[in-house]
Amino acid sequence: MPALRDPCPCGLPRTYLQCCGALHAGAPAADAEALMRSRYSAYVRRDEAYLLASWHASTRPPSLDLAAQQPAPTWLGLDVKRHVPEGDRAVVEFVARLRYGGGKAQRMHEVSRFVREDGRWYYLDGDLDD
Repeated sequence: MPALRDPCPCGLPRTYLQCCGALHAGAPAADAEALMRSRYSAYVRRDEAYLLASWHASTRPPSLDLAAQQPAPTWLGLDVKRHVPEGDRAVVEFVARLRYGGGKAQRMHEVSRFVREDGRWYYLDGDLDD
């Protein structure tokens, strides 16, 4: 259970409980960027249930097997490059930094697509760019 003052992993200057923790507890994301940040925080916290619930049913995998990742990634930070809302669709470009075991830090650059249905945003898919 996170402490009240733990910083949010998504990088915004808020506590986890004031930021992504509210979304992980069931609150809807205000926009696609907020959902993307909450998904990053869910990866940091290894919250597979939230990741699957926030993934659109048309593209959602049956599981992510986060517990089986060996070595598990250590997430080092998130940089949102752009957020382009277009009605019930949006694009969010971001760079996440991570490290596997004692290895060298890596960057994951993705342009993600989101869709809003019944007032809730969902991750649809994304393109990785090296």
